[in-house]
Amino acid sequence: MTQANVLAALLPAADNEFHPPSISDFFPPILLFEGTPLEFTRINLIQVLATVVLVLFLVLGTRRMTVVPGRFQSVVELGFGFVRDQIVYQILGEKDGRRFMPILSALFFGILFMNLTGVIPGLNMAGTSVAGAPFVFALIAYVLFVYAGIRKHGVGGFLKNSLIPSGVPVYLVPIIAIVELISTFIARPVSLFLRLLLNMMVGHLMLVLFFAATQFFLLSMNWFMPMAAGTLALGFAFTLFEIFVAALQAYVFTVLTAVYIQLAVAEEH
Repeated sequence: MTQANVLAALLPAADNEFHPPSISDFFPPILLFEGTPLEFTRINLIQVLATVVLVLFLVLGTRRMTVVPGRFQSVVELGFGFVRDQIVYQILGEKDGRRFMPILSALFFGILFMNLTGVIPGLNMAGTSVAGAPFVFALIAYVLFVYAGIRKHGVGGFLKNSLIPSGVPVYLVPIIAIVELISTFIARPVSLFLRLLLNMMVGHLMLVLFFAATQFFLLSMNWFMPMAAGTLALGFAFTLFEIFVAALQAYVFTVLTAVYIQLAVAEEH
């Protein structure tokens, strides 16, 4: 959903009435290959740009590393140090943490950079505000904790640890196994997917509505005009809040993925 689409929908029409956006405004326009399975939309372009910027950030920040780091290298090291010390090692420990550090770091920075595109002028849409990217990230997390559990315990041991907690009476095993099956293999990836998607979608819509309302009030040329200052201030305040949410959601997603891996490799739980 672009701000231009919403603004056009919110501005007074010929009959001077307020018109809310239609459902079609909530889907990004198709830029290339329309009508084919390879349709390339504006959100795909944003995702590609975020990925390119992330790769450049990591390559340029690590290609000439020195003992006394410069500012750019310090920022990159600070980011990796945060993921390593505050997420990976703290949850998985150093032994298992070393194995999963690269993929968890990629998850964190990938989500963070795609989230931040929602507050960048000219882009104005988070790469994770449509279902595709959150689904892929949730799928990666799902594969990670299943792989970790199977590698640690084998298929049978992983399923036993996941579905039948220790100490459960025999007569309750069928019921508990069904509950744990839904909780472990369905609820976990679905909750990761929905949490990231909905947080970024709602944030995007709130920013669009604040700034669209600002322009609407300014162009109304009546006593509503002073209200534009209030909606503009709220828009800027919510932009700062959205930056915080972008970082928070990357952190929460990575923490939960690490927790699920830790539960998968634990001897029993």
